[in-house]
Amino acid sequence: MIFLSLFFTFFKIGLFGFGGGYGMLSLIQHETVESHHWLSTAEFTDIVAISQMTPGPIGINSATYCGYSAVHNAGFGQLMAVLGSATATFALVLPSLILMILISRMFMKFMNTRPVQSVFAGLRPAVVGLLAAATLLLCNRENFSAPTEDTWQFCVSIALFAATAFGTGYLKINPILMIGCAAFAGLLLLY
Repeated sequence: MIFLSLFFTFFKIGLFGFGGGYGMLSLIQHETVESHHWLSTAEFTDIVAISQMTPGPIGINSATYCGYSAVHNAGFGQLMAVLGSATATFALVLPSLILMILISRMFMKFMNTRPVQSVFAGLRPAVVGLLAAATLLLCNRENFSAPTEDTWQFCVSIALFAATAFGTGYLKINPILMIGCAAFAGLLLLY
C-alpha cells in the first residue's frame, strides 16, 4: 500500500536527514524519483521550486508536495492525495519529535562534554556534503537545459545562476530580492 510505503520512506528520511531541509533534498529525491519512481525528475524539480517559494521549512514542504504527488500519480483522487501529503509530512517530522523529546534533557546536561562536541564536529562536514549534493542535484537538464538542446535557455540559466550566486554571496543582496529579480529576468528572457 502506498500510504505505508510513504510513511516508512519519509520516516527514514526524517531519521537520517541531518542538516535540515536542504540536507534532506538529496535523500527525498533518491527515494521518490530513483527508488520508488513516484515522481519524475521534472516533477521533483518543480516541487523543490514550489517548496522554496512557500512559507515553511523546505524539507517539510517538499514532503507535503511529494506525498500529494505520489498518491495522485498512483491514480488516487484528490482527497486520498491530501491524506498522502499528511502521511509524508507526519512521517518526516515524527523522528525529530521523538528524538527531541528523548534527548532534550540529556543534551542540556552533556552538551559541553568532549564526546558530544566530537559528534557535532563529525556531523558538520556531513551536513555540508548533503547541502552540496542537494545543489548538484538541481544542476540538471530540467533546470539548465543543455547547450545542444536550447543554447539560449542554457546561457540564460548559467548567467542567472552566476548572477544570483555572486549577488547573494559576494554583494550580500537579500535572497528574496534575488529570487524576484531572477524570476523577472527569466520571464523576460525565456518567455
